[in-house]
Order: sequence, then structure tokens, then C-alpha cells
Amino acid sequence: MFKKILNTIPRPLLIRLSIIGRPILAFFLKGNKYTDPIDGKSYRKFLPYGYEIVRENVLSPGTLSLERHRLFWLYLQNETGFFTKNLKVLHFAPEQAFYKKFRKMKNLDYTTTDLNSPIADVKADICDLPFQNGEFDFIICNHVLEHIPNDTKAMQEIYRVLAPGGTAILQVPYKAELEKTFEDNSITDPKERAKIFGQYDHVRVYGMDYFTKLESIGFKVEAVDYTNVIPSEKVERYRLAKGELIPVCKK
Repeated sequence: MFKKILNTIPRPLLIRLSIIGRPILAFFLKGNKYTDPIDGKSYRKFLPYGYEIVRENVLSPGTLSLERHRLFWLYLQNETGFFTKNLKVLHFAPEQAFYKKFRKMKNLDYTTTDLNSPIADVKADICDLPFQNGEFDFIICNHVLEHIPNDTKAMQEIYRVLAPGGTAILQVPYKAELEKTFEDNSITDPKERAKIFGQYDHVRVYGMDYFTKLESIGFKVEAVDYTNVIPSEKVERYRLAKGELIPVCKK
């Protein structure tokens, strides 16, 4: 059912519907086996999620966070000054798991951007951003670049608007067993894209060369395996993806 919903309902409408359904799901799944570190609430189980391959017990009903969101939150909370320093932040395709929380944080000058999201402040093309050079101290761009045909240009634009000394977190879905990124512009059928790229609106599958490509743009990149820092019992309780790397990019 979840797979069919994800593949048939347009993303902007899905965002609006999920805002309504989230509290209902959270109420019926209350428990104490799994915990979402973003809101601190616990559940008897999480929901399944996946456009092509459905992963069980990964979508938190309270925040609608996935493994990557919860890992990202823990890294921000424990390893950065994101929650304490005065920062000018740019957030691409803002996730519901973070949007309201980041908006309320008084230390952040927080701007969101996307072409289609109904909750974005600025409607903009990631390959042609309407921002000044070095404008932002911190940039969040998670699971966006795999949708962008010219990801090189998008990376260059992110680098351009990041302040010297600033940080960008640029998560993407990648395959650790794949050495080189695979893309084929001739594949346009949504069903075929889903089969090959993992989602109907993805245009490539990133390999481990993703990190060196970011370096070629000019970033200083650290591929952080933060699940290696977190106790194994919490990796399971928070339902994190063991071994997932966070691309922490500095300018």
C-alpha cells in the first residue's frame, strides 16, 4: 500500500496529506520499543517505506523521519554547533521532520528553497540560485542531487553560496558496492527509472565516487560513519542504517 501511494501521488500533495495523517498514525502506533530522537517519542513499531524496495520499520509516525533523518539529527546535535551558534542556514527541499523545529530556533536565520515544495520559502532552481556568493554558513541538501540532471552545476551553486569556513551536509542515496556512479539519460520511463535507479524521479545511482566528485568541486569532504560512534543498542532503537556515511563538506 505504501509503495503504491508513494509512486502515484505527486510529492507536493503527499506532503499536504502527510501533515494531516501524521498525528493519527503516531497515536495508533504508540509504544516503547523504538524511539525517534528528533521528537523523543517512542512507538511499538515504525512504518514501512520505499518507492521500489520497501523497507520495513523505518518511517517514524511522529516526525515522518527515515533512517537518514534521524542519523543527521544526531550528528547535528552531538557534533556541530547547529543548535547553539548564530548561523545563516539554507535548506533545500525542507523535510517535515526538521522544518518546524529549525524554523523555531532563534539562533538560526533559516531559509528554505525548492522548485515545487509547498513549504519552501524561495522557489528556485538549484542550478541557478538567487543568492549571493558566500551567503550561508550552513547548507542542508539531503536526497536532492539524485533528482537533478546536471548535478555538477548544482554542486557548484551550493559551493558558491556557502560561506568560507561554512559547512554543507549533502546526503544522497548511494550504493557502497558501486565504485562509479551510474546514469543513463535515455531511461525516461518512470517504471524503468524506479527499477534501475530506485525511484521514478531519480536520474542516477551514486557510487563511492560521489565523495571524490564533491572534492573536485572544491569542498573538503569527510565521509562520516556516525553509526560507528553510536552504541549498537541505540542504532537499533533509533532504527538507523548501520554504516551509512554522512557527507560533511567544508569550504
